[in-house]
Amino acid sequence: MRLLAFVLMLLLAACGRDEGVAFHPDENPEKLSDWGILQMSGERVRPAPDSFAYTLQTPLFTDYAGKLRTVWIPKGKRATYTASGPLDFPVGTIISKTFFYRKSASGLGRGDRYFTPTSAAELDLRGVRMMETRLLVRRTSGWVGLPYVWNAEQTEATLQRTGAIEDITLDDIAATPVKLTYQVPNANQCAQCHETNHTTKVMQPIGLTAAHLNHIGFGGAPAQLQRLVSLRMLDQAPADAPRSVNWRDASASVDARARSYLDINCAHCHNSKGAADTSGLSLEPGVTDAALWGVCKTPVAAGQGSGDRLYDIVPGKPDASILLYRMESTDPAKMMPELGRSVADREGVALIRQWIREMPGGCAAG
Repeated sequence: MRLLAFVLMLLLAACGRDEGVAFHPDENPEKLSDWGILQMSGERVRPAPDSFAYTLQTPLFTDYAGKLRTVWIPKGKRATYTASGPLDFPVGTIISKTFFYRKSASGLGRGDRYFTPTSAAELDLRGVRMMETRLLVRRTSGWVGLPYVWNAEQTEATLQRTGAIEDITLDDIAATPVKLTYQVPNANQCAQCHETNHTTKVMQPIGLTAAHLNHIGFGGAPAQLQRLVSLRMLDQAPADAPRSVNWRDASASVDARARSYLDINCAHCHNSKGAADTSGLSLEPGVTDAALWGVCKTPVAAGQGSGDRLYDIVPGKPDASILLYRMESTDPAKMMPELGRSVADREGVALIRQWIREMPGGCAAG
């Protein structure tokens, strides 16, 4: 009996070490550490051993913040591959996204270029400051979004269902420091982006699609879809899986880069079933009708956001195009996207400006 008890104790201990992550089917812990999704060792922050750290071909712009992304799936379960839309994750899945900025001599700098193709999936707290970690948790009732804000000591993040705001200054965006208001969304605002179907109101992940995952991420080859299969976290990765273009890839066409950028930043609302379906503007990558993604399309529900311009996109004339006007604006009543930023994405604006400028054709009185 003693031997049996000892063996059972070892098995239980091994299971505890193996899991690492704690899925909470009903409760929302006040401390991020209660989920076990990140491990802190000295000055290093790493994903839990059983989670998968991933990158996106083109990431969502969030005021130049960097992001450490992870997904954890309970052992014995797998996500189901889908060629379009997000992968279908099982109940128990935890997706995390930790937002951070670089530390600089005078304060903070952009974090969106922190990771390189050879980087390890970890953060060095000597060089970065973590702002928040957002969780997207798949429960029996559906997906739930939970925002956790890191303390000044960078030792713990606590649940802030009402969100948070902090004024910061980035010293490496322009010739002079750029002041911005960093915003942590409240729990309801999570739904504004993640409810990609305005009718069903069902939340779901945005970036975890086959197209955005189908490239080499942390750790090198093979591509992330194949690695998820080898880790028994995904059921299949077809050879013909779609692959989006990296918007910074200068070897790709400007059209492909611009469409990829608009897809990740705008299409979760601007699609035929999204929250912005009344606008008539559909920015999904599969849309081939130029009028649907704005060319010579008159605004339907732009309000003040039209900037007295006649069309969403006027080929050859970026400064006559509503799309670019709203991307450049920082007025909450006019800017797009409405959430997730307080300053304009300078590089993103430059890409869309080039895309429109190089478009052939024109619009009546445009």
